Amino acid sequence: MLKWLWLSLLTLVLDQGSKLYIDGSMQLYQSIPLMPHFSLTYVHNTGAAFSFLSEAGGWQRWFFAGLALVMSIGITFWLARLQKHETLLAVALSLVLGGAIGNLIDRLAYGYVIDFLDVYYGTWHWPAFNIADSAITVGVMLMLAESFGLGNSTPKD
Repeated sequence: MLKWLWLSLLTLVLDQGSKLYIDGSMQLYQSIPLMPHFSLTYVHNTGAAFSFLSEAGGWQRWFFAGLALVMSIGITFWLARLQKHETLLAVALSLVLGGAIGNLIDRLAYGYVIDFLDVYYGTWHWPAFNIADSAITVGVMLMLAESFGLGNSTPKD
């Protein structure tokens, strides 16, 4: 099922392209409202999801980079071992892989992840995220759906 790596590559290209665009066209912490409850807001995240460990002093950069690398290798092997009928799981793993590599590139190149998608209501803001984070989230949701039987992952006779 390595044929699904094109989806990982597409995710990676969209993620890195959007981050380069935001970095080149916006100032850090600049916010551009796009619609009610949604803005582009340029921030740096030195932690993990929801800025977890962002104030840890720097060691988290290498910890999360190493974790992303190990997970990416594991996901690639898992993807290679899938059967032809496990399409939904292949799509899910490919999205997670593309997102993990997208954020890994940021950590290695900059020491932080570029986030810019800002969902809010009033003064409450969801932690900013990016396309890689979105792909990982959708991939995990698809994996959960597949585990509950969506996608009929049984071989056809």
